[in-house]
Amino acid sequence: MKPLTRAEEQIMQIMWRKGECFVHDILEAFDAPKPAYNTVSTVVRILEKKGYVGHHSFGKSHKYYALISKKEYTRRYLSGMMSGYFSGSYKQLVSFFSKEADLSVQEMEEIRSLIDAQIEKKKQDPE
Repeated sequence: MKPLTRAEEQIMQIMWRKGECFVHDILEAFDAPKPAYNTVSTVVRILEKKGYVGHHSFGKSHKYYALISKKEYTRRYLSGMMSGYFSGSYKQLVSFFSKEADLSVQEMEEIRSLIDAQIEKKKQDPE
């Protein structure tokens, strides 16, 4: 699948949150200043061509829906980022964020707690 542009991702975020929707439903979810109806409609059609969105026809109207879940998109996006920026190494990713993101001690402790919980889960239920 082709990667999403910022505008496409913004519309997909709305569709994932709302579920099936018409263009005017997507438009309503934008903060002011809202983009033009035709702009949103064009981006939705591009998303459809890229394979991210499908639609149901109701006469001349179309109700759009996501063909890929947010979780699946996130997995693919992060996988691409991992291979493109961190040589597929989660260790490099964690090292980068712990140094560059200026995480607080509390945030790092919360991350460590999440990792510790996953370690325990894997120990109890190895695949």
